[in-house]
Amino acid sequence: MKARNAITVLLVSAAALLFYPSCSRQDYVAISGYAQGGSYLVKMNMSGVDVSPETVKHTMDSLLRVVDFSVSGYNAESLLSKFNSGESICPDSVFMDIYRVSRSIWEDTDGAVDVAAAPLFDIWGFGFTADSLPSPEMVAGVVSACGMDRLVPDIEPILDADGLLNPADMVLDGKGALPRLNFNAVAQGYSTDLLASYLRGIGVRDMLINIGGEIYCEGLNPSRKPWVLGIDRPEDGNDVPGAKIEGTFNSGGRPCGIVTSGNYRKFYVRDGRKYAHTIDPRTGWPVTHSLLSATVIAEDATMADALATCCMVLGLDAASQMVEASEGVEACLIYDDSGCMRAWTSSGFRLD
Repeated sequence: MKARNAITVLLVSAAALLFYPSCSRQDYVAISGYAQGGSYLVKMNMSGVDVSPETVKHTMDSLLRVVDFSVSGYNAESLLSKFNSGESICPDSVFMDIYRVSRSIWEDTDGAVDVAAAPLFDIWGFGFTADSLPSPEMVAGVVSACGMDRLVPDIEPILDADGLLNPADMVLDGKGALPRLNFNAVAQGYSTDLLASYLRGIGVRDMLINIGGEIYCEGLNPSRKPWVLGIDRPEDGNDVPGAKIEGTFNSGGRPCGIVTSGNYRKFYVRDGRKYAHTIDPRTGWPVTHSLLSATVIAEDATMADALATCCMVLGLDAASQMVEASEGVEACLIYDDSGCMRAWTSSGFRLD
């Protein structure tokens, strides 16, 4: 799971989006702004669109603010922050939808992606606190208190007559502390898809949306060719997106979400051992396998976001098997092979 905003693990290169520093066709516009503690960049073909670029930007900014005040763990006034503190909330459609999607992803990944495991990332120093190196006893205790398996599968049936959600009603057995939620594994991909849906609704057919590295693209770029994206080389010290590129991916013009997750930009070393930010919510421990980064292509950015995280939890062998078994999903998995960096790609992923 990614700790959004504070952790730079977004490896699909934003620099790859700058191959066209200015739109070469009159109908293309580029809109940028700030979102969720970072920035966003949208390039789109406005041909046939009756909405002004200024209105488009205003609407996109408004949509991103809605997501921020709904499910951001870094916004103390968000519905999520209030929920995690035990306060009853009136969940909006974004909160309800992301919870539903997260539950489905938890089921589909057999618990490898679990939004109800926020305290695990805190005790390891990768969440909303600065703790690190917890004892095995602490890890075991936190794992037992976390998990979507402790929570109701659907929020709507437990809302009261006024539409309020009491966090205590979320716990299935009615016992123990509420597992705090952290939607970082899906929220930024969800935000990207939200903007894409809006743009399609006003008639945009050629677009590229990049929110802090979570990408959705569709159609053609200003040169009337498919969008081409760079994948960063996952080596320690490569902290600048686009500085070192492992290869490029050609979208072929099809609509798809493209997200990369990895372990080389957020970690710490204690007593000669590297502790990476990817934590397996099923065990409570940081992963120790050879997989360095996972770039996932899916039908939308939400699923690509979640599956990139899932791959990093599973490791090379299980991740490659999952990708090949998943319809509409492709991936590039970069791993360490006895000190040599190698790439596994699925049958439909071409790394140039």
